[in-house]
Amino acid sequence: MSIVEVQETNKMIREMNLDVRTITMGISLMDCAHTDMQTFNQKVYDKITRSAEKLVKTGEELERQFGVPIVNKRISVTPIAIAAGSVHTDTYVPVAEALDRAAKEVGVNFIGGFSALVQKGCTKGDRILIESIPEALAVTERVCSSVNVGSSRSGINMDAVKLMGDIIIQTAERTKDRDSIGCAKLVVFCNAVEDNPFMAGAFHGVGERECVINVGVSGPGVIKRALEEVRGQDFETLCETIKRTAFKVTRVGQLVAQEASKRMGVPFGIIDLSLAPTPLIGDSIAEIFQVMGLEEAGAPGTTAALAILNDNVKKGGVMASSYVGGLSGAFIPVSEDHGMIQAVQRGALTLEKLEAMTCVCSVGLDMIAIPGSTSKATLSGIIADEAAIGMVNNKTTAVRLIPVIGKDVGEMVEFGGLLGYAPVMAVNSFDCSGFVNRGGRIPAPIHSFKN
Repeated sequence: MSIVEVQETNKMIREMNLDVRTITMGISLMDCAHTDMQTFNQKVYDKITRSAEKLVKTGEELERQFGVPIVNKRISVTPIAIAAGSVHTDTYVPVAEALDRAAKEVGVNFIGGFSALVQKGCTKGDRILIESIPEALAVTERVCSSVNVGSSRSGINMDAVKLMGDIIIQTAERTKDRDSIGCAKLVVFCNAVEDNPFMAGAFHGVGERECVINVGVSGPGVIKRALEEVRGQDFETLCETIKRTAFKVTRVGQLVAQEASKRMGVPFGIIDLSLAPTPLIGDSIAEIFQVMGLEEAGAPGTTAALAILNDNVKKGGVMASSYVGGLSGAFIPVSEDHGMIQAVQRGALTLEKLEAMTCVCSVGLDMIAIPGSTSKATLSGIIADEAAIGMVNNKTTAVRLIPVIGKDVGEMVEFGGLLGYAPVMAVNSFDCSGFVNRGGRIPAPIHSFKN
């Protein structure tokens, strides 16, 4: 890095909220397999605490050395429905508790991988895991869960989609004393990726190495400040500015990732350059839209603006690192983005507009509070819609909806920390149960036949 790059980076950190959002260590649990629950849990706990023993300490040392804030240190593990498949049990809640203890011991704030991949059908272990989710997320603090219900190659497992509508409601009920926060740790995917460092959807894929370091870098504030310098200029200038800025941000992540990998003796996996906002003013995707020329997120042109942002972030990122992966692009969570919250409150942003934006964003409907009275069929219908967008467009889509028990449209919900706060949004209440209850699998689209 040249001295000019160093100076630019220091300015981005001081004035523009640039940070490394997460260093996530992926750990394979495949060698922990055992038929006895207690033995399996002990092997899992031992492997995680041994592998991640230096993760938090290394992250803190890198923060001090490079002056770059590293906000989160996290762990992802092999989907538990796979790793615990041979355990003789009817619940994986004890496994979730073991993961929680291990996460607490090594000092990470979240551990992902209480997950199942059921895009084509459920095994016995898959079903046990899914049915364990509500209790598991209620009795643990740091465990995150995800379920992949569809893919562009397999279609959509509508039996799993129907089941997840019920599971989300159960999870909301079990954590209703905390504004149903359990649902903030549960994601339903289509086309889930194996190297995602961001929670709540992170898991360590079966095609990954024994242990890897994945880094997620975020810089909405940096992009916003750069675009303020080119207000009113043409789209070519806009796109070039985003690309150049994304390049610089990714270089910071590359530096931190390589150094963390070297110090811990763990292979470097990927850099995920996803513009992940926070509730802080100035660190918002919605504010980037405003600098682009929109009055509020949700105004006509918002989907086009997001498409420009997402595409050029990726173009700039891939020039800065040979291993850009994960999701990479721009997240559009509501509760974690000050500008999105404001847009909802002003009536500029609706659930339907957010769904349209998911066609071109990194993931999907993310951190959206909805009325606690929302039916499980409606939740399943929304999941099916998002999965269809992902399946047909060959991209990752996801749903992280939070039906807040006891609250209705317009009321505020406080989740705290990076999870932020959100107004409860209206949901289309027309019935879709006749569609959801058909069961079976929606076949893959024609473009899935690529062999």
